[in-house]
Amino acid sequence: MTDQVVPDSEHRGLVARLPQLPRDLALLARFDRPIGWWLLFWPCVFGVWLAGAGPQPVLLGWLLLGSIAMRGAGCVYNDIVDADLDAQVARTALRPVASGRVSKRLAWGWLLALCLVGLTVLLQLRWQAQLVALGSLALVAAYPFMKRITWWPQAWLGMVFNWGLLVGWTELRFDNWPALAAVYAGCIAWVIGYDTIYALQDREDDAMVGIRSSALAMGARVTGGVAAFYAGAVGLWGLGFWLYRPDPLVLLALVPVAAHLAWQVATLNTDDPENPLARFRSNRWAGALMAAACFVVGNAGA
Repeated sequence: MTDQVVPDSEHRGLVARLPQLPRDLALLARFDRPIGWWLLFWPCVFGVWLAGAGPQPVLLGWLLLGSIAMRGAGCVYNDIVDADLDAQVARTALRPVASGRVSKRLAWGWLLALCLVGLTVLLQLRWQAQLVALGSLALVAAYPFMKRITWWPQAWLGMVFNWGLLVGWTELRFDNWPALAAVYAGCIAWVIGYDTIYALQDREDDAMVGIRSSALAMGARVTGGVAAFYAGAVGLWGLGFWLYRPDPLVLLALVPVAAHLAWQVATLNTDDPENPLARFRSNRWAGALMAAACFVVGNAGA
């Protein structure tokens, strides 16, 4: 237990140099914290590269722009819904809407602007992928309320944050759903693991204000729980790769990402607030390693 609070936003770089209102809007969309859009973007890469159509840099460029815009929109929406709760949590009390620096009316306008960017990206996709992308909206809209009704909002977040896997795949092909489903399920387990690590920062405040999380549900067994979800992720990814290309060699592609996730668990210190944040952020590299594995498996022999 510690009284140290890890700041919600670091206010460094370009964001810190902006005037107050643009800075608040940037903070509202979490532009100062790129880890969020990396974690939204990597599953898009998984789907594109596993589909076996090569690097696809133009498509990935559009999906990256969409990830940045829609992650920002999701954060704005979440802060509008959670303003009262955020005001009661030390790490989030100074967020722009919770603190009153940005009105909810202005926040809704900013949300619409970000969604228009997302719409521009959507129109670049073929109609099947457009329909799949639109299918995520109900999940996104419901997510902020999950922490009020279930101890496992991280599972819902897993469905939301990995939807790009389905979009990227559908943009390039429309078959082999069992393989895709296994990889998607593995990605959900991965998100539950890393977002449980993230939620360790807020356990005391969450318990006081009635917010539920997997970190609270696991209690003293949180390290073992994260290990189990990470192991499940690797196992399901392996199943998906096998269903895609039944060759024992494809499983070797998962060794680097499995080793990285094992390192996260082995070095996780639940009593140091900065340690879980660092382990959470390291998942940008876990995503990169998984993306490389998808490229190798998807394009081997192409």
